[in-house]
Amino acid sequence: MGGEGKKKSVMAPVEEVDLASVKYQPQQIQAPHLTGFFLKLFIWMMESPLFGPTIISSLKAQNKMNQLLRYTVIPEQPMYRPEFPPQEREEGVVIVGEERDPIERLEVASDCLPHYDPSSHWGEGSPPFLYWKIRDFAHAYRSNITTPSLVAEQLIAAIEEWNNKTPPMPMLIYFSSEEVRKQAEASTLRFSDGKPRTVLDGIFIAIKDDIDCYPYPSKSGTTWYDEIYTVEKDAVCVGRLRRCGAILIGKANMHELGLGTTGNNPNYGTARNPHGIDRYTGGSSSGPAALVASGLCPAAIGTDGGGSVRIPSSLCGIVGLKTTYGRTQMTGVMCECGTVEVVSPLAASVEDAIIVYSALAGSSPSDKISLRPSPLCVPNLSSSDNLSILQSLRLGKYSDWFHDVSNPEISTKCEDALALLCSTFGCQIEEIVLPELEEMRTAHVVSIGCESLCALNPDYLDGRKSDLTLDTRASLALFSTFSASDYVACQRLRRRIMYYHMQAFNKVDIIVTPTTGITAPKISESALKVGESDYNVSGYLMRFVQAGNLLGLPAISVPIGHDKEGLPIGLQLIGRPWAEATLLRAAFALEELCIQFRKRPSGIFYDLLKSSV
Repeated sequence: MGGEGKKKSVMAPVEEVDLASVKYQPQQIQAPHLTGFFLKLFIWMMESPLFGPTIISSLKAQNKMNQLLRYTVIPEQPMYRPEFPPQEREEGVVIVGEERDPIERLEVASDCLPHYDPSSHWGEGSPPFLYWKIRDFAHAYRSNITTPSLVAEQLIAAIEEWNNKTPPMPMLIYFSSEEVRKQAEASTLRFSDGKPRTVLDGIFIAIKDDIDCYPYPSKSGTTWYDEIYTVEKDAVCVGRLRRCGAILIGKANMHELGLGTTGNNPNYGTARNPHGIDRYTGGSSSGPAALVASGLCPAAIGTDGGGSVRIPSSLCGIVGLKTTYGRTQMTGVMCECGTVEVVSPLAASVEDAIIVYSALAGSSPSDKISLRPSPLCVPNLSSSDNLSILQSLRLGKYSDWFHDVSNPEISTKCEDALALLCSTFGCQIEEIVLPELEEMRTAHVVSIGCESLCALNPDYLDGRKSDLTLDTRASLALFSTFSASDYVACQRLRRRIMYYHMQAFNKVDIIVTPTTGITAPKISESALKVGESDYNVSGYLMRFVQAGNLLGLPAISVPIGHDKEGLPIGLQLIGRPWAEATLLRAAFALEELCIQFRKRPSGIFYDLLKSSV
């Protein structure tokens, strides 16, 4: 792309771009880091009719946004939501069938898991492990080792203890011990009658605050959204979990409106990273990640519009699956009309992610028509073909991008994990090139920004702006300056970038990156009171995640170890459209290999199952 400053430039048609000439441009974000009084002053100036236009125009110019969106000819037609070419069927998978009842799906999915050996965790001299898995709880219930009601009492005590900390750092925004006890008693009765519904019966699962879970309100981390929106029933995805017997423990904390990557929330208190309570969890699914990482539940449900499941999963040392756009129905989720967001599980293990995903997934009737999703599948991990399928995997790595991290220890540990995977199973790493990654980041921020503001505008303009946190107001002030032509330009970019990724997938099965370019950032005291704005940290946290959102591709973050400070590092696997099963197979193998390099959280950890026995 030629031209400097405000000069017209013309992009070559995407088919004519010479990949051999592409040079990676390390991301350089120009924005101040602000908190406390200076953040308040900056927001006042951004929202001021006198100073605001100049400040925002300067920020956009420094980050070359206007040059790209207003002075560049982009020849491709717009792609207003992800469009996927037909995909070949994955190898070694079993069709779960989204048309089936979730209970039937879980029966099929459970048969695809490796044989469960209770002695591995319950026997004398059993090897050390990190977390109890869903099947461990199910075995304990079926064997009368404990009951859902006994575990519920341990959970209630832990939640109440943690919610009463000073300063506030709640993992859950809404929690009712009475509601948890009622669900646990019903599950305990089903077990005593010998009629548990599924492997999820009696399993404790948290729901992010932007997903409807009756009878709790949905506020999306704000103080007021329940005043304009009433929850009358579960979101479709939550209803599927409830049907399977899951115990829904409440509404988990989050970065306000999902418009942040740290998890900071001055409204309720900021959830803390179980690996260090002076560290952020990552966001926006901060509460779900903290709950799973601390051992309070084996899985939680979050939303991912800009890495919001994968970022906190990576920073908290758990598994975060971001599904293909349209794979799971979004009715009852506050961001259901966007083109970059999905609802997906965070889990203590890949196995648990498979189980929850099998119950959760299922496209909406309209998406079945427009997106034509491939059949809902899971990997058959009990098959004798599993090793040969892993051996045939081709992993794509764009090395210059892979190493664009704040600390080389992150990319080095990720490379070590990949080397171990390849040496163990024989899969191959192929070098690839993905052009226009900076353009992808711009297209993503404009797309999610415009779509978020569109949903909020009636209330934002009706006086609710002052009820929002300062960093949310900073984001919305920027989003309000994007024009309709900016949005269309970004959809043209979306088509270009989809082309590059589909070309890469002609060569490889999975694209590999670190999940984040930084481990869990420290929390400053002033940020707890009024929030903070740090787009440089956000840039590192989001460095590798936007393709999953702008292009709708499935991706998963797998914990592979820790840095020298003991903070978790995640490796991201990005797959072809609808290829969740392929990702889950590779993630399962990677997790098994890297378990030796991982450790339990040092800051917060509860062993609910052992405590209830």
